[in-house]
Amino acid sequence: MGNMNTLLQLLQSSIAFGTIIMFGAVGEIITEKAGNLNLGIPGVMYLGAISSLVGVFFYEKNVADPNPFVCAVIAILCAFLAAALGGLLFSFLTITLRANQNVTGLTLTIFGSGVANFFGGLLNGFSGGVGQIRVETTSKVFMAKIPFLSELGVVGKLLFSYGWLVYVAIIIAVLSQWFFNKTRTGLNLRAVGENPATADAAGINVTLYRYLATCIGTGIAGLGGLYYVMDYTKGTWANDGTIENLGWLAVALVIFAIWRPKNAIWGAYLFGLLFWLYLYVPGLDRKTNELFNMLPYVVTIIVLVFTSFRKKRENQPPNALGLAYFREER
Repeated sequence: MGNMNTLLQLLQSSIAFGTIIMFGAVGEIITEKAGNLNLGIPGVMYLGAISSLVGVFFYEKNVADPNPFVCAVIAILCAFLAAALGGLLFSFLTITLRANQNVTGLTLTIFGSGVANFFGGLLNGFSGGVGQIRVETTSKVFMAKIPFLSELGVVGKLLFSYGWLVYVAIIIAVLSQWFFNKTRTGLNLRAVGENPATADAAGINVTLYRYLATCIGTGIAGLGGLYYVMDYTKGTWANDGTIENLGWLAVALVIFAIWRPKNAIWGAYLFGLLFWLYLYVPGLDRKTNELFNMLPYVVTIIVLVFTSFRKKRENQPPNALGLAYFREER
């Protein structure tokens, strides 16, 4: 019984932790499918996290009886829009001004973490400077479990004992896969990422598709930051660098999932499992723990090497990934 409970706790932690990564990875896949390589995913996850927290903090602070539905709407809109604005900034610099995408993405990560930790410190100051702030009403909304189903023994605890954003992440991943493969707009987006010159010649607005894919993708990644602060840390803020670590795991997951949103679902849970596995293996010292934390990245490298050797076109990144498009060179 003890071993079963330990295994169940590990799987639950993996699913909860993996959901944060999944939001970031699916958002980045959408961005990269259009040919933009955004290494600013940790930054936009920071922006989504702090914006949602700031928005609902002032709402709960100034309303005597906060409405749970309004709390949820404010949190989602603030997270998505703030992260999308980060994507808009990235798009303007890399698409319009043709700045280097790698440098711009890394700068966005530094900018996002700096802004988030600055405002996070201010929020702690508003709460008197003692302990963590807590947006309790909003947190309870996002942590709400499915009635009855979460009480169905082991199956209920494993599948239904999570906040509803866990299921939203899965739905977004599934819909993204369908969008890329079954819709005309999705196929146009893939064409922009593979060969923007050909897509442009066919009448597809390359600039518009890249802007929209980047802004929507970063908006979705921002929901990962929202899930982290509202569900995973129960409506609090801590400057411990965890969001940045999760953001880099999301970037690694894009490669592991070979740019397919459906693979990001089980891949995210596997990353969560590997990340927390050391807690459930007895007798490990601190150095061994650090090695366990490296496992998601090691697995990603193995997958990258394997797919490179096989050289299947469908397992490779978009041809124009990371490259600015100059129409004059068409």
